[in-house]
Amino acid sequence: MTASEAAARLAAARVDHRFKGLPPDAAGLTVGELAAQRRDLFTGGFTTPVLALSAERLTHNLELMETYAVRHGLAFAPHGKTSMAPQLFWRQIEHGAWGITLAVPHQVRVAREFGIERVFLANELVDAAALRWIASELAADPDFRFVCYVDSVRGVELMDAALHGSTRPVDVVVELAAGEGARTGVRTEAECAAVADAVAATRTLRLVGVAGYEGEVPGADPERVHVWLRRLTALAVDFDKAGRFEGLAEIVLSAGGSAWFDAVADVFCELPDLSLPVLKLLRSGAYVSHDDGHYRRLTPFTRVPGEGALHPAFRLWTQVVSRPSPEQAFVNAGKRDAAYDLDLPEAQVVRRDGAERPATGLTVTALSDQHAWLRTDPEADVEVGDWVGLGLSHPCTSFDKWQLIPLVEADGTVVDYVRTFF
Repeated sequence: MTASEAAARLAAARVDHRFKGLPPDAAGLTVGELAAQRRDLFTGGFTTPVLALSAERLTHNLELMETYAVRHGLAFAPHGKTSMAPQLFWRQIEHGAWGITLAVPHQVRVAREFGIERVFLANELVDAAALRWIASELAADPDFRFVCYVDSVRGVELMDAALHGSTRPVDVVVELAAGEGARTGVRTEAECAAVADAVAATRTLRLVGVAGYEGEVPGADPERVHVWLRRLTALAVDFDKAGRFEGLAEIVLSAGGSAWFDAVADVFCELPDLSLPVLKLLRSGAYVSHDDGHYRRLTPFTRVPGEGALHPAFRLWTQVVSRPSPEQAFVNAGKRDAAYDLDLPEAQVVRRDGAERPATGLTVTALSDQHAWLRTDPEADVEVGDWVGLGLSHPCTSFDKWQLIPLVEADGTVVDYVRTFF
């Protein structure tokens, strides 16, 4: 399946009650037909709350990370768990991505359903049913490239048993843990060698490299992250010297979340020549929409401003439904609509009678299931019926609350709709 074929399939879906925020009078139209109407987000019948994704800022972020990866000699497999949106997967690939990183089997099924040919699974996969399905995909499609973690001898044994009789080996990378107390991964280099030996003893698995996630380094700071990344590259060098990658076309070396990809670029460029070409695979995913909180604070572009800047692309439009006192107001979006696991939403703008102004004096103090609590300072000018635009923190828990997201140009024109599959 090509990008255009995937887009056509998504555009053929019918708009109905499943998709919150969309105009009620659009029911029965296809997504493509509704997009062709180019409705205005504020006057075209959309109901609040409605999440909007900026078309211009999305494009900017895609272009910026494409440029960054090329500048630093990195391949890029952005983490698809962020959006779970095949349209965005394809746009990322069109902007130079090698493939898509995913976390669990369901996500791989979504990617395959929409034609994604290269998947990096940043997890050890020991589910027998999922492994048999992966084996069937590899057997049916010689162009499908799949790589996943291994982080234990037991995991290797379970994978080998599930894949018995498969026609193509599953490519695996040994995951090096980011330190004691970190999330997953092999804790020591000696244990990494034992896992690699277990892989070599099978016919169903093929060791193609090493990987890890620097975001789990305990007490992460630039020095600690650089030290751990050098452990990862040293492991690749040692495995190569030991002849563990003989017969491959390339060696896979992968790391990179959304907070420390500058450190990954620094250390990966120090890698000495190995016996084979190295696919230096960066996996950052939150960049696609960026945010107005957690990643705004953590993005490496704050440390290296000469590289550019990501732009927050989400805005959740809500409506004031209660103004019970001079110090308080409520809008009609809450935990079912907005990310709240890292930071509360940020009140940014107020719209009234087509005019937009800063949300001066408005602060979100809490969320209920379907309401946001706003403190209104004396300078706040807000009344029942006003639209309030909220900035969100944490893209991963913003995308997952919306199945069909309007893609909106700066003048309010909705030019497309992004379908998610969580």
